[in-house]
Amino acid sequence: MTDGPRLKPVREDWERALVVVAHPDDMEFGASAAVARWTDQGKHVVYCLVTSGEAGIDGLAPDECRPLREEEQRESCRIVGVEEVEFLRLPDGILEYGVGLRREITAVVRRHQPQIVITNNFRDTWDGGSALNQADHIATGKATLDAARDAGNRWIFSEHTESGLEPWGGVLQVWAAASPLSRHGADTTETFNRGVASLEAQQAYIDGLGWADFDPAEFLEGGARAAGSALGCTFASSYEVFSLGWGVVDD
Repeated sequence: MTDGPRLKPVREDWERALVVVAHPDDMEFGASAAVARWTDQGKHVVYCLVTSGEAGIDGLAPDECRPLREEEQRESCRIVGVEEVEFLRLPDGILEYGVGLRREITAVVRRHQPQIVITNNFRDTWDGGSALNQADHIATGKATLDAARDAGNRWIFSEHTESGLEPWGGVLQVWAAASPLSRHGADTTETFNRGVASLEAQQAYIDGLGWADFDPAEFLEGGARAAGSALGCTFASSYEVFSLGWGVVDD
């Protein structure tokens, strides 16, 4: 006798989502196929990249790398139906969690007024064990979770209001993709191939990693099949869900 699905479907009763991640490629390494699912449903998704990933290719100086990685990210977004992409251009590799990063991301939340905010895993590891996460992911994810709440309080970063950005308290949930504490998932069976194509569009970065014989489809299939099995479908992406509001739970 087998157990039932271990992941519950994420809610899909929303119209606008904001993705906030540290680098180009962060969503493409697993969650972009879900974005294709949602844009196919007619939902509006905006991407905000905190850095341009300019420190991500050892053989390419940051000033040369930055425009290349931004161009590849825009193409990745186009593939999954995202037309609006914003780059904050904070320094890659040395992001710090704190008030400054919260302020930057809060402005983005207020500007786009999402109902759902999606970020990357910000736990210390990817597997709940020894597979260490990267510092920028941790800083960005934690700051994004805070910013989703900060955005609704007019007395936090009130300079935004003074410059015309009104408070936005309409964020229902923040989702951290690929968290080892994920309890929810999104079925990506129908859009898996577009997720693969979105990662393939990050070719300069993939080449720069120097991974011999790296196959984007094979790489993504491993995680997507595991999440799909936990959700009760073929392919899926997984999320740790944080519901905002007093007494609200992720169910």
